[in-house]
Amino acid sequence: MTGAELTDCCDAVVRAYLARHPEATVVALGEGLGAAFWRLDNGRLHWLTVQPPEPAALRRMLLPDGARRWTVGCPVADPRWLAAVPAPGRGVVVLARGAGRRLSVAQVRGLAARCAQRFPGGALVCDAPSWWAAALARGLPGTVAMRVRRPAGLRYRLPVLRALLPVVCELRFAAGGELPGNPAARRTHCR
Repeated sequence: MTGAELTDCCDAVVRAYLARHPEATVVALGEGLGAAFWRLDNGRLHWLTVQPPEPAALRRMLLPDGARRWTVGCPVADPRWLAAVPAPGRGVVVLARGAGRRLSVAQVRGLAARCAQRFPGGALVCDAPSWWAAALARGLPGTVAMRVRRPAGLRYRLPVLRALLPVVCELRFAAGGELPGNPAARRTHCR
């Protein structure tokens, strides 16, 4: 199993969301200098990278902000970055690659609950071990569906090995009234 297989699986989930919401904002949590924007860009999406302040400053130096792609300096676990997402009514998909390594299940459940409230009709996509994904799904308010996808190369027969292998989780948030967008808020920095 390679990281490329997980990347391909996450990309497929995001592409499917963008097929339904082509002008959505993709929020990439802690992506570093990742190239996902260029892999997934449909010419209409908006891309927000959330990084802690120091890595965000470095990212802005190497990959300057543009009209549809920008970086916010804010810790991933800090909920203030949610206000930096413009026009949530266009759709929002939060991409949390490596969430199972960086955040606890409780932190991701809290993140999902805040996103479900702020981004109705949106989604959270993350990769994590199978057992972790099962714990995430239990009674999560504001979600209407959870889809778990196992990358193609991961086909172990022993249940104990399957539980340790990473999967891609897609949590879909319940649709609701549109929230007003705040284009000026997208440049917000959390300190």
